[in-house]
Amino acid sequence: MNYNEAIELLESYIKDPKQGLPEEVFYFISRITPMVNVDLLIKNDEGEVLLTWREDGRFSPSWHIPGGIIRYQETAAQRIEQVALNELGVKVEFENKVLAMNEIIIPHRKVRGHFISLLFECRLKTNLDESLKLNSNIAKPGQWSWFKTAPENLITVHGMYKSFFNDQRATDSLTLKTQIGATTY
Repeated sequence: MNYNEAIELLESYIKDPKQGLPEEVFYFISRITPMVNVDLLIKNDEGEVLLTWREDGRFSPSWHIPGGIIRYQETAAQRIEQVALNELGVKVEFENKVLAMNEIIIPHRKVRGHFISLLFECRLKTNLDESLKLNSNIAKPGQWSWFKTAPENLITVHGMYKSFFNDQRATDSLTLKTQIGATTY
């Protein structure tokens, strides 16, 4: 089988890349190219940041800023709207202004080990589902909570966003930061 035949075979498994990819194909692509994702920085009137609990096997169970990988021919704005709906069940409004752009490289990881992350400031247009609000000391997948400061169990790669807690604001200048493993360059 030559390269063209292999590519044709691979494409036969992809119904509509705009709707996402079969998991095995997605994982293969993530081994050969960086993934571009959006992260939603949502604050309430008290300046607290909205986080959701994540337990998906990619990282240790922890709090994270909602986000998702942009699909083929999907705009960043469309992905922001979809993430808000899928992860929080809400609609958000936002400006097409990137607050932070970070490159994350996880050297020991073969699959999903290189990301370009775009952080957008969003505001809730609809109410959060109160039944998913954290109401005990033990978080469950999909639960949410507001945080004044970054929790100790914030997903490791989201440590790059700690400066956005405590009501700190981004500057108008955008600087690309590269994080390789636990080091930022």
